[in-house]
Amino acid sequence: MHALSELKKTEFKRRMAVHLCLVLLQIIVLHLRPIIASERFPCPTECGNVSISYPFGIGEGCYFNKGYEVICDHSSGTPKAFLPGVNRLELLDILPYPNSAAVRVNIPTISLNGSSKRTSNIAKGVNLSGDLICNISSGYNCSNCPDGYNRFSYGCDKVFNKSRVKFIIIGCGGGLALFFLLIGIWWLYKFVKRRREIKLKRKFFKKNGGLLLQQELSSNEDHIEKMTLFTSKDLETATDNYNANRILGQGGQGVVYKGMLADGGIAAIKKSKILDESNLEQFINEVVILSQINHRNVVKLLGCCLETEVPLLVYEFILNGSLDQYIHYESEEFPITWEMRLRIAVEVSGALSYLHSAASIPIYHRDIKSANILLDDKYRAKVSDFGASRSITVDQTHLTTQVQGSFGYLDPEYFRSSHFTDKSDVYSFGVVLVELLTGQKPIRSTVAEEDKSLARYFIKAMKENRLFEVLDDRVLKEAEKEEIITVATLAKRCLNLNGKKRPTMKEVAFELRGIRESVGASILQQNCEETDFVDGDITGHDFERDSSSSGSALNSVSVSVDADPLISNEW
Repeated sequence: MHALSELKKTEFKRRMAVHLCLVLLQIIVLHLRPIIASERFPCPTECGNVSISYPFGIGEGCYFNKGYEVICDHSSGTPKAFLPGVNRLELLDILPYPNSAAVRVNIPTISLNGSSKRTSNIAKGVNLSGDLICNISSGYNCSNCPDGYNRFSYGCDKVFNKSRVKFIIIGCGGGLALFFLLIGIWWLYKFVKRRREIKLKRKFFKKNGGLLLQQELSSNEDHIEKMTLFTSKDLETATDNYNANRILGQGGQGVVYKGMLADGGIAAIKKSKILDESNLEQFINEVVILSQINHRNVVKLLGCCLETEVPLLVYEFILNGSLDQYIHYESEEFPITWEMRLRIAVEVSGALSYLHSAASIPIYHRDIKSANILLDDKYRAKVSDFGASRSITVDQTHLTTQVQGSFGYLDPEYFRSSHFTDKSDVYSFGVVLVELLTGQKPIRSTVAEEDKSLARYFIKAMKENRLFEVLDDRVLKEAEKEEIITVATLAKRCLNLNGKKRPTMKEVAFELRGIRESVGASILQQNCEETDFVDGDITGHDFERDSSSSGSALNSVSVSVDADPLISNEW
């Protein structure tokens, strides 16, 4: 699409250049035409049997002034000469005299009886056009032609000024040559610039592992979803040259822009910070791994661009922003209900469980936080920002890396040992659970140093049986006490300082899903009771039948849990 656009621009520029050349040639022709015409087509010397000589003439440039203009009229079949400047008298002849000129014309004569006729008269030295013609003092007689005219046997005619024409031709030719020279220089500049850009893009593509990525994509065609290698021009156009107005967010890994792709789709374009070339193979491996993730609660990687100094990743655009906005800046227009909080927890835990155990190669996210959990148009959770993520081989149990992550979510065990495990992601998710329960930020604004960490503050409150004092008002209002205690206990287990004592993400996802489905079953049962106990009338009510039907409803829920696998590779 963009190649076609560039082609159209080039064609437009070429047409403009040709158009300018044609305009310049037209100007030259307009200037030369009168002179060339007077040389190739001299002034007519006859009209019928009347000889025309200067200062009279037929046609523009052939007579002295308008009073001496002669029109050759062919309408009667026989050419006749007329003087339009003298009442259109018919010119019969021009008679040369030694010192002056006389013309013979047809002049109408009016008789007393009202009839009229035309007679031939000779006018010599008469005022035919308001000017005294060929008066000797005027200096214009047929024996002495004016400047710029030569005497011929039939009278005076213009002299063809060859030097003037030569000057005009040289001037116009020089101007045309200069014009083409400037056009040539401009095209040469564009060509050299384009070649330089192409070489630079090839250099970046190679430096950023483009060849390695192409090799990986071609060798894993059966396992990798279709991924696009975008050009730098594609993404410049999509982001309006990375306009600040297009920024969606920025952090330690880079800046994310909102962009419109060539097919009209909206995307989130992440411009990473400087890539360490020593981690190049790891980065390419991440791109390949992310291209294999196919889960409804994971933001999809659409493609990447390696033609720039730093690589750019292109993700699907998620409409409704991040979870932290809804937790910490809740508005009355769209409150985040307990049911929504629980559903988001289930969706995120399911996605992380998929990454840890169900993907083709286990992936550790390494930066789980509410800001990296996005909500789509239906407010479904989407785990995003895999800039710090790492894939591991089957025989690996942890990664030894430079400590990185977000304050308030960082696993203390990982911070001490630099060993990142799947349980480190579990800890970070535990902090997100506490955020959903309390509505507070992971780093609290408080004077007491021991209470700044939300995780420590939450665990301390549970130990002191003050859980319900630290919960969000909406959670207290909408959730059942048992539900709150169950989720809070699970969050506490995720925040255990000993990573081995934390549950796996698969276990966390299973427990949360069970809690949500039990909530759904209780809501279903409550609705049934509201239907049966109309106006408090319980006469004739079959409690045994309700009990059995309620039990069957719960059984059906448990059956659906077994029948519907927790993680599906088709997601």
